[in-house]
Amino acid sequence: MRPSYLLALPLFLSLSACDSTLKYEEGSDAHGHTAPTALTIKANEAMLNKRPFSNIADFEDAKKGLIAQDSNLIIKDQDGKIIWDMPSYDFVDYKGDEGASPASINPSLWRQASLNNIHGLFKVSEGIYQMRGYDLANMTIIEGDSGWILIDPLTAKETADKALKFAQKHLGIKPISAIIYTHSHLDHFGGIEGILANMSEAEQKNLRIIAPKGFMEEATSENIIAGLAMARRASYMYGRSLSRSERGHIGTGLGKGPAFGRFGLLAPTEIVGETGTKLDIDGVPFEFQYVPGSEAPAEMTFYLPEQKAFCGAEMLSRNMHNLYTLRGAKVRDANLWSRYIEQAKALFVDSEVYFGSHHWPMWGQSNIQKFLTQQSDTYKYIHDQSVRLFNNGYTPNEVAEEVTLPESLNTAFHNQGYYGTIKHNTKAVYQAYLGWYTANPAKLDPLPETQAAKRYIDMMGGIENVVAKAQSAFDIAANSSVEQGPLTYRWLAELLNHAVFAEPKNTQAKSLLAKVYDQLGYQAESAPWRDVYLSGAYELRNGAPKKGAINMAIMEGVLLKTPVENFFDSMAVRLNGPKAEGKKINIKITFTDLKESYLLSINNSVMRHKKVTAETPADATLYLTQPLLVSIITGKAGLKDTLFSDNLSVDGSKLDLIGFFNLLDQPKGDFNIVTP
Repeated sequence: MRPSYLLALPLFLSLSACDSTLKYEEGSDAHGHTAPTALTIKANEAMLNKRPFSNIADFEDAKKGLIAQDSNLIIKDQDGKIIWDMPSYDFVDYKGDEGASPASINPSLWRQASLNNIHGLFKVSEGIYQMRGYDLANMTIIEGDSGWILIDPLTAKETADKALKFAQKHLGIKPISAIIYTHSHLDHFGGIEGILANMSEAEQKNLRIIAPKGFMEEATSENIIAGLAMARRASYMYGRSLSRSERGHIGTGLGKGPAFGRFGLLAPTEIVGETGTKLDIDGVPFEFQYVPGSEAPAEMTFYLPEQKAFCGAEMLSRNMHNLYTLRGAKVRDANLWSRYIEQAKALFVDSEVYFGSHHWPMWGQSNIQKFLTQQSDTYKYIHDQSVRLFNNGYTPNEVAEEVTLPESLNTAFHNQGYYGTIKHNTKAVYQAYLGWYTANPAKLDPLPETQAAKRYIDMMGGIENVVAKAQSAFDIAANSSVEQGPLTYRWLAELLNHAVFAEPKNTQAKSLLAKVYDQLGYQAESAPWRDVYLSGAYELRNGAPKKGAINMAIMEGVLLKTPVENFFDSMAVRLNGPKAEGKKINIKITFTDLKESYLLSINNSVMRHKKVTAETPADATLYLTQPLLVSIITGKAGLKDTLFSDNLSVDGSKLDLIGFFNLLDQPKGDFNIVTP
């Protein structure tokens, strides 16, 4: 048994090739995606009248201060595998009003993807530089008296190393005096080992690492319980199976995509847990704003009074963010988020420069204040209008359909749904207050999807009749009005999903549903929506992954910093309750290096753990080190082999110990999504 199932994180999913199930239509691309219909072409052309595309200020800001750019920015891991490939996005080339975007891409999303293509080393302000386009996030460099202060050292060791070396090439080599983690998401701290690799032992010994309160707990525990499901869903959200092409993945809206290199973590030496905290970091005054529960559970922004520069971390970005993210997560508080932005407006009113953890900077006090106002009011409007409507009896779907931004907020690009969306954010507000139940008795105990689908299809005259009518509706919609056609595609997605769940081997139903998903993806202004639709189409044509695998070896640096209790939490949610019924087992795990013991008890088909003394009796005791546990989790060592080796010792029956672990499910992360 290889218990790498103990932990799973969504950004690191690596899916194997899929089994081909459908023949590709003539005119489809290499992955089977069909051509845009006449309706999709008209719908995307109509978008040009909904946004101020003549405004090129974002492009001027995104290119401002460019010092140098690597035209062939390809980054590989130690095995030679490409983990970052900017040239693969070279086909993304927005020309504004002077040239049309591809018919298979929403022009507004095309514009955002083009802005996110602009990469390199930039001078933001005197003593402030940014590396953009080397990862999903930015790495900021601030000049101190004795060296550099680095903000958010990217996702992976390889990308951080490449970015730092490029900066050193053009700015000179200087010591690293401090690192600031703005928040607890991996793309803002995981590349720390790439920075350390360029530092002397003396530098590392004196390195200050500053993070928000709660950082370590959140950084090591995020997704540990529901990680496998999140990982599978994230493969759709980030378009992992899609080609980089006009009919495939073009970016995430927030950036190009996550880097899949080697991840690490170094604990902070200093914690910021209060707004108004002031620190002198290598001679540079910092003023911090503590904003937990905004975009991340542990997050902070900061202001540099000497440069009049405000770093908004990821509390602010050049798109609407997620109150609910499609990979799955706890919903975020829109009202709290808005209040934090209002607080920043007042605290840092003198800001003349804004920069963030993603996207490009902004200059000018009035521009920044307007930006903060519109961002704050967007989240507040979504919150207030969602509550107003559900207090009037609207359901989540009705709220999502009803809420649109007022004209005063809808004329800006920076708060559009390139990453988060109004529809999903309104549903998040509903969920935060009222949960999943709409109060309609029909929704109280609905049938599972497959059972309901079979009854729907039978009631509608059988699969052949449903598919024939759906095909007719699709053909009509392809040439219908922009107002009505997309509604038909959305309805066909729902109808044909019933058909596929009723008869998953029906190739006509799957093929037609895939074509519907193609068109919905091509029209989407949201990058995650596009990737989800197109990933669904891809798997309908090619099948689900043969297996889902998370390369846990790349997580070793993070896992070694993860409290062992977190692993036990993950084990508990994998206990197979029916298999464990009637069993009472007590297993003690003693970490010889930590001098700590934990008792894992199974009773009433529930697993609990608690810290105990070394003398606490148990049915069996497992002695090992934390690094050995991590080796087992990452797959470097198999548990069965380890049990019978000298690297681990057991008191009691080894067979009973194996029996204990055999009660744990081993989900592979390869479950179906678009088929039952």
